[in-house]
Amino acid sequence: MDTANPVITQRLGKLLASVFLMFALMAVNSVYLVAITLLEETSGRLYQDYFYLMMFLAHLVLGLVMIVPFLWFGVGHMRRALQRPNRAAITAGIALFISALVLLLTGLLLTRFEFFELNDPDIRRIGYWIHVLSPLVVIWLFVLHRLAGPPIHWRKGLRWSGLALVFAVLMVAMQAGTGSREQAPAGIVCSPSFAHVAGTTPIPPEHLMTDATCATCHEEIARTHEHSMHRFSSMNNEAYKFSVEETRRVVLERDGSVGVSRFCAACHDPVPLFSGRFDDPGYDLEHDPTGQAGITCMACHAITQINSPRGNGDYTLADPPRYPFAFSESGLLTGINHLLIRAKPELHKKSLLKPLHRSAEFCSLCHKVSLTQEVNHYRWLRGQDHYDSFLQSGVSGHRVDSFYYPPQAIPRCSECHMPLEASDDPAARDFDSSGQHSIHSHQFPGANTGVATLANLPAAVVAAQQKQMRKAARVDIFAIKEDGHIDGALHAPLRPEVPVLQPGKRYLIEIVVRTTGMGHAMTEGTADSNELWLEVAATSGDSVIGHSGSMDASGAVDPWSYFANAYVLDRHGNRIDRRNGQDIFVALYNHQIPPGAASVVHYLLEIPADASGDITLEARLNYRKFDTTYLRYVQGDDFHCNDLPVTVLASDQVSIPLAGSGSGQAEQDRDIAVAERWNDYGIGLLREGDSGSTKGELRQAEQAFKQVESLGQGYGALNLARVYFKEGRLDEAAAALVRAGHGEQPAPPWTIAWYSALIDRQNGQLEAAIDALKTIVDNRFVLAQQRGYDFSYDTRVLNELGRTLYERARQLRAPGQQTAREQLLEAARSWFEKTLVIDPEDAAAHFNLALVYSQQDRQAHADEHRALHEKFRRDDSAIEQAVTRHRSTNAAADHAASEIAIYSLQRDAGGFTVRPGAGAVCGTARPVAGIPPDTDQTGRGSHEVTLPPLLAGEMHSGE
Repeated sequence: MDTANPVITQRLGKLLASVFLMFALMAVNSVYLVAITLLEETSGRLYQDYFYLMMFLAHLVLGLVMIVPFLWFGVGHMRRALQRPNRAAITAGIALFISALVLLLTGLLLTRFEFFELNDPDIRRIGYWIHVLSPLVVIWLFVLHRLAGPPIHWRKGLRWSGLALVFAVLMVAMQAGTGSREQAPAGIVCSPSFAHVAGTTPIPPEHLMTDATCATCHEEIARTHEHSMHRFSSMNNEAYKFSVEETRRVVLERDGSVGVSRFCAACHDPVPLFSGRFDDPGYDLEHDPTGQAGITCMACHAITQINSPRGNGDYTLADPPRYPFAFSESGLLTGINHLLIRAKPELHKKSLLKPLHRSAEFCSLCHKVSLTQEVNHYRWLRGQDHYDSFLQSGVSGHRVDSFYYPPQAIPRCSECHMPLEASDDPAARDFDSSGQHSIHSHQFPGANTGVATLANLPAAVVAAQQKQMRKAARVDIFAIKEDGHIDGALHAPLRPEVPVLQPGKRYLIEIVVRTTGMGHAMTEGTADSNELWLEVAATSGDSVIGHSGSMDASGAVDPWSYFANAYVLDRHGNRIDRRNGQDIFVALYNHQIPPGAASVVHYLLEIPADASGDITLEARLNYRKFDTTYLRYVQGDDFHCNDLPVTVLASDQVSIPLAGSGSGQAEQDRDIAVAERWNDYGIGLLREGDSGSTKGELRQAEQAFKQVESLGQGYGALNLARVYFKEGRLDEAAAALVRAGHGEQPAPPWTIAWYSALIDRQNGQLEAAIDALKTIVDNRFVLAQQRGYDFSYDTRVLNELGRTLYERARQLRAPGQQTAREQLLEAARSWFEKTLVIDPEDAAAHFNLALVYSQQDRQAHADEHRALHEKFRRDDSAIEQAVTRHRSTNAAADHAASEIAIYSLQRDAGGFTVRPGAGAVCGTARPVAGIPPDTDQTGRGSHEVTLPPLLAGEMHSGE
C-alpha cells in the first residue's frame, strides 16, 4: 500500500463515511418500501398511509442528498486509483460507480420534477425495475471491489441488514393489522338517497373541492371537466337550481325538514351533502361556494364501492386519502406534496382510480333513479333509467331479442360519452393500441345543450354535444297510403319509385324514426322536459300546403306536434312540467325509442285541388333541452322566449309528382338498404301493437316483414314470428322461426332460440323450453361469443327460465317425484335470485320467488318477496284514474296518447303557424344546428341564419 499517496484521503474518507451512512439508512428505508409493495401486490389491498409516504419522502431526500457526496467521492477516488496496478479492483470499482449512477439516475427520472416529467408508462415501468434491481448489482459489485482490496467489515454490514429486516417486518406487521382505508365502514347513510359515507363524521368540503390541485398535473382533463355537465350539476345550473329549490320548499312545508331533498343531492350536490350543509333549510344555495362546486373530481374518484345497481347514488364514498402537506399554506410544503404525488403516484392511482370507475355500473349510480315512498309519500316508482335501458339492449350485447346488434358489444357508457383525445397528460395511455397516447374526455358529451347555453359556456361545448347527437337517429319518409287511412293502398318504399299524387285527394305520409347511434332509449334522462319532435312540411312549388311541428313567437312548439319524448303526470292527472320529481307518477305516453328500434309516425295530407308542381315532403327530427314551459319556470320574470338551441338530429326529403306533371321516379334514392328500410318500417308498426285491444298495425307489420323475407333476409322471417307470437298464431310463428334460421342471411340463432322457448312454453313443452333457455344463458353461440355478447344479463331470459322450471316442478306431484320437484324449485329460485343481483327492484322476480318459497313451505321468505312485489309493481288502478283525468282536459295530449295517432299537416295551428316574415323566434331566425363556424353557435339569437328551406314559401290559402 502506498501510504504516501493513499487512494482514500482523510477528506475522501469522511465523504465515504457519509455515503455509507446514507446508503445504510436508504437500505433500511428501501426494504420497508419494497415490503409494503409486496404486501399490496399479494393482498390486493392498499396499505400506503401517512407514515409510508413520509418514509418515501425520506427516500427521496436521502437519494437527492446522496448525489453530491457520492459523485465527489467517486470522481476523487477514481482519479487517485486509476493508475494503480490492482486492475481487478479498478474494473469492479468502475462498474460499481456506473451501477450506482444508474441507480441514482433512474431515481431522478422516476421522481417527475416539474421541469422534467417522464410519463410514458412503458418507459417508467422499465425505469422502475432497473431502480429496484440495481441496488442488488451495486452490493454485488461493492463486494467484488472490496474483495480485491482491503478486507470487508462483514459484521457491520450484517448488523445493518438485520436492522433493516426487523424494521420492515415490524412496520409491515403493524400496517397489515390496520388494513387499508378502503375497508373503512360506511357510517353515514344519506337517506332517502342510497349514498353511504365511510366514517361517522361529515367530510370537510375542502377535501372534496380539490379541482384546482388536480389541474396542476391533469390540466387537459381538468379543462374538459370544467365545461362538462358534471361540473354544472349543482346550484351553478339554473335549471337544476330551480328544480331543487322547488323540491326543498315543497318538502319543508310537507315534512317539516328538507331531508328528502338529499334524494337529489347524492348525485347533483355531493359537496354540500357530504359536508352536512345541505340539510340546513337556511343553506344559501346560490352563494355558498359548495353549491357552485358541482360534481368535483373527488366526488367521483373518492367513491370506493358500488353497493348495488339500484341507482339513487347507491355508492360508498370515503374521505380521500391525502399526501402529507396537502392543505399546507406554505409554498415549500405544497411543492413537496406535489413532488410526492408525482414521484409516488401509486397511492393516488389505487385510491382514486379503481376498476369500478371503468364499468357501466358506476354510471348507474346516478343515471338510474327510483322515487321512493319517502320522496313522494305514495309508493316506489321508476324514474329515469339510462342504465337498464343500456344493459338490457343489443348495444351492450345482453338483450337476446334486439332488432339490431353492433359488430362488437359495447360494454361501457364511456365508449360513447368519454371519447379518446390525444394527450401527453400523466394519465394518458395507448388505450386503443394505435400508438397514440390519449385520455378520456371528461366533458362527457351527451345532449345537454340547454345547460351549456344557460351557463354561457364556449360555443365549442354546444358543438361537441351536437356532434354527439347527430349520430343518434335517422328519419326516413318511407311510404304513402291512399285515402288518408291506415288501411289505404300502400306505396312503399318511396325512392327510387314514387307514386303520382292526385289534386284534391287525401294521403297518409308514413315517416320512420330509427335510433342508430344510441346505447339507451332516445331521449331518456329528463324526458319530461326534453323536447324531441318531428317537424314536417309539404310544399307545392312555392306554396306550403302542410306543416306540423312549428313554434310560436315565444319558442313554444305546437302541442299537436309529434313528440318522441315522455309526457309525465302526477297522481292528480296534472302534467309534470317543472321537474317536480317528488310528484312524478306515471307517463301518459312514452314515445321514447329503444336502442336499435324504430317508430312510425302518420301524417295526414290533403292535396289542394288547385295545387301545381311537384309535392316536396321534408321531415326533421328536432331536439331542444329544455321545453318552453319549463324554461318559463326557470327564468321567471326574466323569461322572454325560449332561445335555447334546436339541433336537427336527422332529416329526409323527397319530391313526388302530381298527376300530369311528373314521371313517378324520384331524383334521388335513399342510402339505406331496401330490406333494412322495410324492416325499420315493420319494427315501428310492430311496436304500435304493444298496447290496446286492436294490437295496433300488426297486419301491416306482417306485410312489411314479408317484404324483408322476400329480399333474402332471415330477420324478416324472425320478425314475422314476433308478429305471429304476439297475435297468438303459434304454429305460424314456429314455421317462421324455421325459415329464419336458413338461407344466405340467417337470423341470430339466439333470438330464434328465445322465441322457440316462448312458443314451447305456450304449447306446454316445458322441457324443450328449459333446454332452449339454458342454451341462451350459457351463451352456446360461437358468433355471440366472438362479438362479446352475453345474454345471461337479460333479466327476461332469467325470469322466463325460472318461471318455466317452477311450472315444471308443479307438474311433479307423484310421491316418487318429490326429490326432482325440490331440485326444480331450487333451480327456479336460483335464476330469480340472479335476476335480483342484476336488478334488485325487478317486480316479476319477487313475485315468482314468493311462489317458489310458498311451494317450499318457507312462508317467511314468501311473505318477504310478496311484500317486495307489492312495493315494486304498477298501481294500475291509480294510474288509470290519473291518465283518464288528464286526457279529458287536454285534447292534444289525448290525441298523442291514442293507440294509433294521425297528425294532420293542415290543422288550424293558430299562433303556431310559421310563415316567412313571421317565422322568427325571439326576434331572430330560428336557432338550428349547422350554423356556419364563424358565427355564435350557442343559438341564443346573436346571429342571423337564413330561414330553413323546411319553412320556405306561403301556406296554401285552403289550409
